[in-house]
This record gives sequence, structure tokens and C-alpha cells, in this order.
Amino acid sequence: MYDVIIIGAGPAGISASLYVKRANKSVLVLYSGESQLEKAHLIDNYYGFPNGISGKQLFEDGIAQAEALGVEVKKEEALHVSMNAEMRWDVATTEGSYEAGAVIISTGNKKLKPNIKGIDAFEGKGVSYCAICDGFFYRKKAVAVIGSGDYALSEAADLENIVEKLTVLTNGKPAPKGCKYNVIEKKIKEIKGDERVGCVEFEDGESLEVNGVFVAEGVAGGADFAKKIGIATEGDTIKTDSHMATNVPGVFACGNVTGGLLQVCKAVYEGAEAGLSAVNFLKEK
Repeated sequence: MYDVIIIGAGPAGISASLYVKRANKSVLVLYSGESQLEKAHLIDNYYGFPNGISGKQLFEDGIAQAEALGVEVKKEEALHVSMNAEMRWDVATTEGSYEAGAVIISTGNKKLKPNIKGIDAFEGKGVSYCAICDGFFYRKKAVAVIGSGDYALSEAADLENIVEKLTVLTNGKPAPKGCKYNVIEKKIKEIKGDERVGCVEFEDGESLEVNGVFVAEGVAGGADFAKKIGIATEGDTIKTDSHMATNVPGVFACGNVTGGLLQVCKAVYEGAEAGLSAVNFLKEK
């Protein structure tokens, strides 16, 4: 059990963890995959680095700084955030589940949308990005989940007791390890239908009749977590107040997931604000 769980270990998440830990609160940072920061070859517009620094080095130095202060950092993919019976937050990962009084989302605003013809045209008309949000509308119907990782399996698990037929489409990638669902590994050519999704056509010319398609490629982004627990979003960004609080008490967001200037300096500031706000929230409970 922790006071605060932070999802994301970039500049925003690590900055938040430093302020939470310095307030003598227990904090867990969860992260997975390669961050946008790590992909930056050279950062030469951030204060204190006259010769610049690679994004990968800055990312690793941030985690090392947090761990040196006593922050617990785990490389585990977060899959779900939910409220439990004790009115505390449960964060489920690929390795287990953790509980906290407050959650800070700092995962970035990435949305891995596959380059499949028809996916944009049918958004809201059979193409969805949230099984918990929209699964009910497909009860007793046939649906497909596009994805090849743990996040795709997590979305499939949310649908299996609702829909009549469930298929995982890996879009040419190997099937997820431990997948118990019907899997098709063929490359997808197009999502087709009239006014709504009717089928998925593969590059070999064959097709699969479905009423809905749930996109779950890669890992869950900030907006994915937000939609599942009723946090207000705008596109793929999370809406917050000036203190980085969302409309859901006890949940805060910072960094690229809030939109605006996608720079390290903004992420660090918002992380600090989110960390302090989470501490204040716990004090007032």
C-alpha cells in the first residue's frame, strides 16, 4: 500500500515523485516501454546542460535521482486503474496490483493508432479505444481487439463476458504470450462497413465479420486510463486545473498527457505541481 502511485517515469512522473517523497509520503513509480524522451538524440535547450544531454541519459539520471531519494521504481506495465471498496485506488499491472490513496498519470499522450484504412472513418461507429467504456454496446455481438501485447489481452478480458464472439487481431505480429482467445495473425488491410463497422478485411483477401473493433496496440496511454475512470479528456489529452488535478478526486495528471508545450521544462514544472497537489489531497482526506 502506497500514499501515491505514479504511472510514468519521464520528467513529469519523476519530478512528481521527488516532491511526494520529500513530503515523507510513500510513492511507487511504474513505467514500461520506451519513452519519447529516450528517443531524443540531443537536448540542448534545457537549463543546466551547456553541452546538451541525450534524452536517454536524462531519463536514466532522473530515475537514478528518484531511487537515491528512496522512491520505489518498478518497470511494470500498468493496465488498469480502478477504485476499490475501501475508496482507494487499485493499479493493476502485468505483475500484480498496487493500492494507493492518490494516483498521478504521467504516461504521455501517445495513442498507437495502426495505419489501417477505415479506422478513422469508423471511430465512434464501431471503432473504439476503451473496452470498459463501450463494451456494453456490443453485448451478444462479434468484436475484434487489435493488438499483440498485454494491453490487448487486458481489453479482451474486459469484453469476454459481454460479447458473443471475440477475436484478437495481431495485424501481422506474433500472438500475445498466454493468449487464450481466438487469434488471427494476418496483416489487416481495411476496416469496412456501411454506416457502421461490418468486417475487417485482411491483405490475403479474406475477411472477418464483426460489429465492433477495439484498438489496443502498444501500452495504455494516459487518455486510456482517464476514459476508464471518468476523467475528462479532450482528444488524447487529460483536462486538469492549474494544480494538475483532474475532475476525479485523488487523480492528477502532468506532462505531455495534458497537452500544450511538449517540452521537458513544462513536464518538470507540472510534475512538481502534481506531486504537491497529491500530498495536499492526502492531508485533507
